[in-house]
Amino acid sequence: MQARIEELLDGYQRELGPRRGLSDLTVEAYIHEARSLLEYLAASVGLEPHDPLNLENLELADVRSWLARFQRAGQSRSTLARHGASIRTFCSWLYRSGYSGQDAAARLKSPRPDNELPHVLSQDQARHLLNYAHERAKANDPVKVRDSAAAELLYASGLRISELCSLDVASLGADSTVRVIGKGNKERIVPYGVPATRALMRYLDLRPGLIKSPTKALFLGVRGGRMDPRQMREVVHRLAAEAGVPDISPHDLRHSAATHLLEGGSDLRTVQEILGHSSLQTTQRYTHVSAERLRSAFSQSHPRA
Repeated sequence: MQARIEELLDGYQRELGPRRGLSDLTVEAYIHEARSLLEYLAASVGLEPHDPLNLENLELADVRSWLARFQRAGQSRSTLARHGASIRTFCSWLYRSGYSGQDAAARLKSPRPDNELPHVLSQDQARHLLNYAHERAKANDPVKVRDSAAAELLYASGLRISELCSLDVASLGADSTVRVIGKGNKERIVPYGVPATRALMRYLDLRPGLIKSPTKALFLGVRGGRMDPRQMREVVHRLAAEAGVPDISPHDLRHSAATHLLEGGSDLRTVQEILGHSSLQTTQRYTHVSAERLRSAFSQSHPRA
């Protein structure tokens, strides 16, 4: 059965969104991967993107050829694994929807993700970063106060950048907790400490200075709209550069928070709940325990220490 690329993507998007309950950002990523494969297949047979595409004979070799381009470009194993997982979902939908004669990617084996950990700030570096953001906010500039509050909340709660940007004012609880809608539309309640509470209260006092039209969004840009992940990444990178700490991303700050929780004696189950991981195995891969904590635990508990 032939179909144009946009027709295929519209049908796939309807499957991903309302039917599977995926977040907008996840749907966007899946659609991007699907578009990349379809455009590659169209170009390989000399078609324009608007021409009808026949996927009846789509094979595993076609999918592998598409995936190999990313490998040649030097993308990491974890990125290649993400491409593979995403395209398996798409090819399964193509087969179930009658567009292809077989589930072309059912036997696709993605490379095992590498176990490289994100960059992690030391506790002193994290403290210096947040203290710098706090000092910077003393000018009572709404943007700088917002930056301080966002950094404090990121580190205090270990939120994903997409979760942080999707927060509304009503997401904040009166008991220093935040209600988060994570992956798969799963809701969790995450606590945050006194510094983040103070920074958020100060920001909420000045937030009206950023409002251009009625909005529920917690973190606003200079034009009054909800901040997106790209804008928030720029905030974190800028704060790190100005504070003189190693360059980090919001994901690295999330990982730093998890690592420091473990170093402070928290158990993996608690960290799992805070981070919103569906399995403990994910948390074990995502976090690591410092050598100092291991040595301390050994010296306190082993009879021959």
